[in-house]
Amino acid sequence: MKFIHISFRFEYTDAVELILDKHAICDYVRYPMVEGQGSDGKHFGSQVFPGNFTVVQARADDDKAGQLLNDLDAFRQLKKSHEHLRAIVLNVEDSLGF
Repeated sequence: MKFIHISFRFEYTDAVELILDKHAICDYVRYPMVEGQGSDGKHFGSQVFPGNFTVVQARADDDKAGQLLNDLDAFRQLKKSHEHLRAIVLNVEDSLGF
């Protein structure tokens, strides 16, 4: 099993959730409107530092994680404004309730 951490600009939440749906990944947690810093500066949801990020954390079977990462990368490369998307895939050694 894999643990996937995805961060992206909040306005792309629907697009990222569609990618998760495509891979039948329905167990995830979404943290909307979090503060963060990207390659173009801080995004703290204020007038000085506008914008926010969303974070999605999901679990996926080993065979789905690579395909998911490929689709997230394809989305990331579609537009310059998608370049903020970041994804990390980690191995899960133990878990409860799965």
